[in-house]
Amino acid sequence: MTQPVAAAEIDLAEALADAARAVIRGYFRRTIAVDDKSDLSPVTVADREAEAAMRALIERRFPAHGIIGEEHGSTRADAESVWVLDPIDGTKSFICGIPLFGTLIALTRRGRPVLGIIDQPILGERWLGAAGRPTTLNGAPARTRPCPALDRATLFSTAPELMFEGRDAAGFAALRRAVKLTRAGADCYAYAQLASGFIDLVVESQLKPYDYCALAPVIAGAGGVITDWQGRALDLASDGRVVAGGDPGLAAAARAILAGG
Repeated sequence: MTQPVAAAEIDLAEALADAARAVIRGYFRRTIAVDDKSDLSPVTVADREAEAAMRALIERRFPAHGIIGEEHGSTRADAESVWVLDPIDGTKSFICGIPLFGTLIALTRRGRPVLGIIDQPILGERWLGAAGRPTTLNGAPARTRPCPALDRATLFSTAPELMFEGRDAAGFAALRRAVKLTRAGADCYAYAQLASGFIDLVVESQLKPYDYCALAPVIAGAGGVITDWQGRALDLASDGRVVAGGDPGLAAAARAILAGG
């Protein structure tokens, strides 16, 4: 049986978001160096310092817990409880001065996400989800919206021209034709807006655990569903293809179209 999320773990997650927010706000819309990682994605001092600040807090409060971070790698990744961190999900927006990014903080238990935070440090918005409790936005309830049909749905994907290839590209193109409105960009902020009832679907591919683990408890606690393209629950070993839906029936319909691509 999975150990429930402790109040001390929720308190730490909030403290991690506070620490990252303080670092990121200090660098936003400032002239800073931008480096290219091996995959040519950008990284800045803000990414590195924010993650380092979070890792230091985890080491002090829960030294037996593991950590997987986008910028500083893995520590005790085989532990039962592992924190998964993305200090700035959406660095491209960050370096452009556009507040469509967020800090992602997840706690996984035996590989499954049980606690998640999406924090937008510039707008001061924080979504928190944990197993067995409703998702909140700045302490108030956050809920997805019902959407009975694909032709009434709004679909987001961060970079469809880069994320989808071959059959995946065909499936996404078919889904795009089926929905009412499709928009690109926003990274994790799209999932946050889905949890608050302003977006109906987010479909992506090539994600890493630090991109999706925090999203799962937030969306589930808001009444939505987030799975891989086959409908399986997300965990540390998922293949990076994600379907999130505010309405579970709509998510199932989207998966069916993607599978037929």
